[in-house]
Amino acid sequence: MKFGSEAWVRKKREEQRLEAAQMKILRHLLGITKLDKEKNQCIRQKTGAKNIVKEIKQYQKKWLQHVQRMDTKRLPKQALKYKPKVATTCTEDGHKQTTKTSTTI
Repeated sequence: MKFGSEAWVRKKREEQRLEAAQMKILRHLLGITKLDKEKNQCIRQKTGAKNIVKEIKQYQKKWLQHVQRMDTKRLPKQALKYKPKVATTCTEDGHKQTTKTSTTI
């Protein structure tokens, strides 16, 4: 479930969906249905599983620290430090318009 999660942008809805998917898998492993009304914490305790969202946050933090230690020539480090160039132009009616121009990393 965590594969590729180092680059995910977490939103509350996705976090809820991840937790729901994790609990569905754990319930299935234990043979527990939602009708049994077992609390998530109790199910995690029985399986020894950790909260998936907390694990992903920890994994992302570890990955960020790893990238920060990399040489500046490495692509992940360049992508982390990347800032797009912004161009300001005037429209026909005199208003300023900001556009991002694409550049290579």
